[in-house]
Amino acid sequence: MAIQSINPATGEVLREFDALSNAAAESRIALSHRAWREYRSTPMQLRVMWMRKLAGILEQEADDFAALIALEMGKPLRAARDEVSKCALTCRFYAENAARIIAEENIRTDARRSYVRYEPLGVVLAVMPWNFPFWQVIRFAAPALMAGNGAVLKHASNVPQCALELESVIRRAGFPRGVFQTFLIASSQVEQVLGDPRIAAVSLTGSENAGRAVAAQAGYLIKKTVLELGGSDPFIVMPSANLESAVKTAIASRSINNGQSCIAAKRFYIHDDIYMDFTENFIAGMEALEVGDPMRDSTDIGPLATPEVLSTLESQVARAVTAGAKILTGGQRLVGVGNFYEPTVLSVPTENDAHKDPVFAEEFFGPVALLHRIDSLDHAIELANATGFGLGAAVFTRDPDEQTQCIEQLECGTVAVNAMVSSDPRMPFGGVKRSGYGRELSAVGMREFMNIKSVVVG
Repeated sequence: MAIQSINPATGEVLREFDALSNAAAESRIALSHRAWREYRSTPMQLRVMWMRKLAGILEQEADDFAALIALEMGKPLRAARDEVSKCALTCRFYAENAARIIAEENIRTDARRSYVRYEPLGVVLAVMPWNFPFWQVIRFAAPALMAGNGAVLKHASNVPQCALELESVIRRAGFPRGVFQTFLIASSQVEQVLGDPRIAAVSLTGSENAGRAVAAQAGYLIKKTVLELGGSDPFIVMPSANLESAVKTAIASRSINNGQSCIAAKRFYIHDDIYMDFTENFIAGMEALEVGDPMRDSTDIGPLATPEVLSTLESQVARAVTAGAKILTGGQRLVGVGNFYEPTVLSVPTENDAHKDPVFAEEFFGPVALLHRIDSLDHAIELANATGFGLGAAVFTRDPDEQTQCIEQLECGTVAVNAMVSSDPRMPFGGVKRSGYGRELSAVGMREFMNIKSVVVG
C-alpha cells in the first residue's frame, strides 16, 4: 500500500511512501520495547536536556516546519508558525516541571513511611489526526517521554512527511534510538500494533469511529486508553457581553485552522436582544476573511485537508438547509483546483434545533457557523448540552451570576469565559460524553500513562 502526501491546495502528489509490512512493524515494536527498557532508567536531568534541545530545534527551524505543515495539510502559514511555537512552549513546560510532577509524594498513615511513586507504563501507541500535525503529537510525546515512556506514532495517512519529520527532530534532540518511532501504516494495521503485548497503552485523537474501534480493542486487552474525539462547541453571547470582543473572538474561533479544529466554536447561541447586531458584524467579519494559498502570510482560510473533508462539509450544509437553516453568507465550495470552501454562516430556526434535527448537533469540520437565537441563558445552556459532544464551551457575559451558571451547568471539559476555548500545556485538556475521556497536558496528562504505585513501609 502506498501512503501519499498530497497538497490540498493543488491536488498535487508531493511524495509517496510504502506502508510498513506487518513483519516490519513487529520488528520496530521490538526495537521500541528494547529501547524503553533502557530509557526508563535514564536520569531526569538527561531527559530535561534533550527536551530543551527539542524545544530549541522547533524554535530555530520554525519556518521550515511551518512550511511543511502548510504544504501538506493546508494550514495557513501564520497559523502553522503558531503551532510550532506552541510545541516548543510545551516542551519547555515539561522540561521545567516533569521532575516536580512525578516526584514521590509522602502520605501520612499509621505506617513508618507511606508514599506514592510514579512509574512509566511502557511503550505507548499514539494514533494522531492531521489537523494539528505537529501539536497533536508533541502534546502527547513531551509528557510521555519525560515520564520515561517509549512511544510509537501512527499519524494520519495524509501527513506522512510531518510524521517522519517529528521522528527525525526528536532523534536529533538526543533522545535514544527507538524511544520514539513513526510507523507509516494503514489504519487496518493499528489492530495488530495495539494487540502486541509490548504495547502498554494507547492515546487516540480523532473521529468517534476510530475511538470506538481502538477503545473496544484496548478494553478487551485491558490496556489504558486516553481518547480525545470530536466536538461541537457552543459559543454563548448574552446582552451584557462586550459585543465587539465577542464578535472578534467568534470569528477567530470558527475560522481557526480553516475551521478544522475539535475545539473551534461551531454553534453560536445569541440572545434576542443583541442577535441582529451580533449577526451583522459576524457576517461582515466572516466575509472579510481571505481564502487562498496557505503559503501566503495574508491568507486566513486555506484549503480543507482532503477532498473527503470537503465533500462531508458540503453534505452537512445541504442537510442543514433541508432541515430549515438559511444561508446568510457563503455556502459553496470554491470552483477550481484545491479543497476550498467559502466562510459560511447559517441561521437555524428557533423551532428546529439540536433537539429536533441531529444535523444541528453534528461537528462541522470547516469554516461553517450555525447561529441560534436564544431568549435566556437557561435556553442557551439547554441547547448547548443537547448534543453527544462535550469538549469545550465559550460564554460571553459580564454578569458574575451568569458566568457561574455556565461554569457549573455546561457539560464539557473546558469552559472559557469571555475568551476562546484553547489548550494550554499548564491546564488539563479533554472532554466528556462522546468527546472522549482522560486528559492530556498539565500534571494530570503526564500521569495518565504512569503506574501510580502506593508504597507502605511497616
